[in-house]
Amino acid sequence: MKRRLVPALGLVVAAVLVFGTAACGRSGPSAGAPAAVPPTLVVPSDAAPLRAGERFETVAMPGAYTPVPPHGGTDEYRCFLVDPKLTAPAYLTGTLFLRQNAAIVHHAIIYRVELSNVAQAKALDQKDPGDGWTCFGGSGVHSSGGGLGDGWIGAWAPGADETLYNAKVGYQLAPGSQLIMQVHYNLLATGGKAGGSDQSGVRLRLVDGSTGLDPLQTTLVAAPIELPCTPAESGPLCNRGAALTDLVSRFGQQARTTVSGLSYLCDGGAPPPAGPTQHCDQKVAKAGLIYSVAGHMHLLGRSIKVELNPDTPRAQTLLNLPAYNFDDQAARQLPAPVAIVPGDTLRVTCTHDASLRARLPQLQGLQPRYVMWGDGTSDEMCLGIVMWAPAKV
Repeated sequence: MKRRLVPALGLVVAAVLVFGTAACGRSGPSAGAPAAVPPTLVVPSDAAPLRAGERFETVAMPGAYTPVPPHGGTDEYRCFLVDPKLTAPAYLTGTLFLRQNAAIVHHAIIYRVELSNVAQAKALDQKDPGDGWTCFGGSGVHSSGGGLGDGWIGAWAPGADETLYNAKVGYQLAPGSQLIMQVHYNLLATGGKAGGSDQSGVRLRLVDGSTGLDPLQTTLVAAPIELPCTPAESGPLCNRGAALTDLVSRFGQQARTTVSGLSYLCDGGAPPPAGPTQHCDQKVAKAGLIYSVAGHMHLLGRSIKVELNPDTPRAQTLLNLPAYNFDDQAARQLPAPVAIVPGDTLRVTCTHDASLRARLPQLQGLQPRYVMWGDGTSDEMCLGIVMWAPAKV
């Protein structure tokens, strides 16, 4: 059974426990070349070679884009529609994000856009001046899988190299489907002023769709953030209400909806008690095998853990980063796939440290604030990213 939530909650909530499927078939060569790839996109010399049956296809943003964060902020999330020119079914078995301007690219997410939703994505692109469109909270493209955030098939964050999936699994891509590259630009170092242009891309690792790999899905397990100022800090934004108003002014009403949605999802609507550590439990709705797990927080993150069936005799720790390193957010492949069944519980737990605000060069000079879930680098997240394949029936 699929769990549907209010679409406006964005990628962090609407994608939780949404399990989509797609048809298998046969793949073939791409029809025509994708958009020209900038010569400055360099593949690392130590990148893994092709495995049996794989081929590479590289796609890039249609042109150089200079981010201009809205509302006087320092962050912009920009979505770019790219076309890998698929004429037959394929599996995606790896993604290597090619970051062109390292000074401003904070992280990136790759979404699958089904053929039936390509027109919707193109409309968003045409409506927003310039290449791409502003897309805080998610790609803005709804899909049959269950709402915003569905279709997540790849990501890059500091410390990550190529996301290379187990040779037995892959994300299914149907003929005519396209991809959205959601790039988070952060101009904190320049105070929100122009930090240059960017034309990043992604190298796809593709396999013929007739090979019968197990279809991967992504589940996002999110917890709220309710981090007050330290006793040594003071200021107007240390008030939760004022901080929430400021958050909405920077990112729109979706920011308020996400904060309240996580409160509803994780605490039945009651605001979680303020403090450095928060967690959230999500029920598994479909049987399958978990292959890899990643954790995502921002600069105030101290530790993150993802568990299966905590506080029970069947408890397993899937990811444990007791000393979270923002510059090492690569997904961890499990030593062996872990089975899940309906009714199991996935829990993400995060600890944040507001005192880091006064010690990190990137955050010094900012007003002290009560921190909640937000899209900005100076805001916070608590996100477990679980990559799994449904059980065969």
